[in-house]
Amino acid sequence: MARAKRHYLPGQIWHLTHRCHKREFLLKLVMDRRKWVQWLFEAKKRYGLVILNYAVTSNHVHLLVMDEKGRDVIPQSIKLVAGRTGQEYNLRKN
Repeated sequence: MARAKRHYLPGQIWHLTHRCHKREFLLKLVMDRRKWVQWLFEAKKRYGLVILNYAVTSNHVHLLVMDEKGRDVIPQSIKLVAGRTGQEYNLRKN
């Protein structure tokens, strides 16, 4: 069954959680968590994502974010952060 379409309202605060693949502890090293945060702030710079708060644990992250202008920056930002962090992790591990 397809996922229901999200009701996306500009200016709303969003609490997002994002888990690591297979719930593994892929962010257990400090350097991996720092890299994730670096990409988060790169997304802020590129797309204008408003970051209110965040917490990075060893197997998931919590984000409190907002898209003030309604430019659909949250999905773009998550794609950048998760994709680039995963690429760098895989390059280091493989």
